[in-house]
Amino acid sequence: MAAKNSVREETLTVGADRLVVLKGGSGKPLLILHEELGYPGWMKWNEALSEKRTLITPLYPGFGKTPRAEWIMSIRDLAAFLARFVREQGIAPVDVIGFSLGGWIAAEMAASDPAIFSKIALVAPAGIRPPDGEIMDMFTVPALVYLRNSVLDRERTAEFAALYEGGLSPEQYEAFEDARAESARLAWQPYMYNPSLPHLLEGTVKAPTLIVWGKDDRTVPASAAGVFNRSIQGSRIVAFDKCGHRPEVEKSEQFIKEVQNFLA
Repeated sequence: MAAKNSVREETLTVGADRLVVLKGGSGKPLLILHEELGYPGWMKWNEALSEKRTLITPLYPGFGKTPRAEWIMSIRDLAAFLARFVREQGIAPVDVIGFSLGGWIAAEMAASDPAIFSKIALVAPAGIRPPDGEIMDMFTVPALVYLRNSVLDRERTAEFAALYEGGLSPEQYEAFEDARAESARLAWQPYMYNPSLPHLLEGTVKAPTLIVWGKDDRTVPASAAGVFNRSIQGSRIVAFDKCGHRPEVEKSEQFIKEVQNFLA
């Protein structure tokens, strides 16, 4: 099992650009695509999955440690950049888990290159406009308020305090603002979704796909799960009761079990 302190950081080049990548665990590669606030840290689910898999987490350009790539102007551009990274690492087809913004990126990658993924887990993904409710605007509140609203009950979420190492250091505040600025640059209009994505996914993505959501998600309403489900042939929804936007920490034991069974 890989502990947090055994996660190694590598700086790679993809074309003319740099990409910082975190790697932990051992075994078959598992690509992890992080959310819009950046990399949240090594959590219980990371540790559990790293027993049998090598977790590969690219830190997107402009989201903290990786310098911004000025040519990346949309989520689709970012998806193409990360697809090139996957191909150049020689790990395609690879299993992927995408969280929130990372789920949207995974969906764009799959729609553009259906053969790039062997299995896809989307955890409360952005990218599709919910038929009921609105995606929460992260720019109307401070980053920490957005973070707090991402779980249903902070007091009952044991790992909440560990997210982003508590989120209170000056360095983390700066990282939050870098991530928010880049999210705004790439996903502002329309906000956090691509109107064409459901159509691009339909009849294209054939990889087994698991869609995981909290029924009480206040960040990306769970009504979007049905659109993803209809758009991705053969996909399956797992929805957790009394759970917000972070089932991986709010319902970690159930999340780990579902994902391990799916990836097995």
